[in-house]
Amino acid sequence: MAKQGRSTDKKKVNSSQDYELSHVAEKMGVSIQQVVGAKRATGSNDRKMIEKYITDKKKS
Repeated sequence: MAKQGRSTDKKKVNSSQDYELSHVAEKMGVSIQQVVGAKRATGSNDRKMIEKYITDKKKS
């Protein structure tokens, strides 16, 4: 059961963990504030949704 929790945790971005925000920001080439904004805009903490939102914003 612990294995399921761990893999689920990898798919989420926890705003209270600075290193998680920094990792996504560095990976996407944006600021931490933009990651937090993407999280709020999507209403989700799902890593793929946040990254897709940021990618789509960069294109426009």
